[in-house]
Amino acid sequence: MQSRVALVTGAGRRVGRAIALDLAAHGWAVAVHHHASAPGASEVVAQIRDGGGTAAAFAADLTDPAALEALIPRVMAWSGRVDALVCSAAGMTRSPIGSTTAATVDGILSLNLRAPFLLAQSAAAHLAEGGAILLIGDHMADECWPDYAMHGVAKAGVHALTRHLAAALAPRLRVNAVAPGAVLLPDDGAPQLAERLAAQAALRRIGTPSDVAGAVRYLLDAPFVTGQVLRVDGGRGLDA
Repeated sequence: MQSRVALVTGAGRRVGRAIALDLAAHGWAVAVHHHASAPGASEVVAQIRDGGGTAAAFAADLTDPAALEALIPRVMAWSGRVDALVCSAAGMTRSPIGSTTAATVDGILSLNLRAPFLLAQSAAAHLAEGGAILLIGDHMADECWPDYAMHGVAKAGVHALTRHLAAALAPRLRVNAVAPGAVLLPDDGAPQLAERLAAQAALRRIGTPSDVAGAVRYLLDAPFVTGQVLRVDGGRGLDA
């Protein structure tokens, strides 16, 4: 395959979808990972191919270690190479302190923290020299949301993991993260939520998935940047 190849997890919807489409628009071949969003992944693949790009969909439950371990080799069998891993798949599950079960904690950590670590570990053995790993963090890693305590803990772990991976995999590979602020409303979010979130950002607006996609693309192509967490939050974290 002549194009550089990126595996984007969670690419069937929301921010992952925007990242996959943006990379394809800039010449990358894209392995579009999905789990529960097969129709969305198919749409992403079709859109990329209709635009003259190269893409294929790959289903995998990232909370299943065996499926996760097989994902990179499956992409290699399709493309012959992988130049970048973008770990966008995530879930945002409530975990109120005082009523959260061990099963809920395990579910949150397995998708949001364990999966990026194991995928990065697997990818490191296959990524081309000079390749890059990009993790998606969250502004909630630096804020206190008691109803989403474990989500914040998991994303704080992603920020720390970025530095550990960068140190372990240098100089052959680079590892960075993007920490979005409010760039999409929840699927069931109330209209007033956009106004409230905009008021919390210095730029007084919420962002877009394209803002995150642009930051991801920059970090994948920044040869002298590693171990960094780039906040894309409209200035939300200026007082953090």
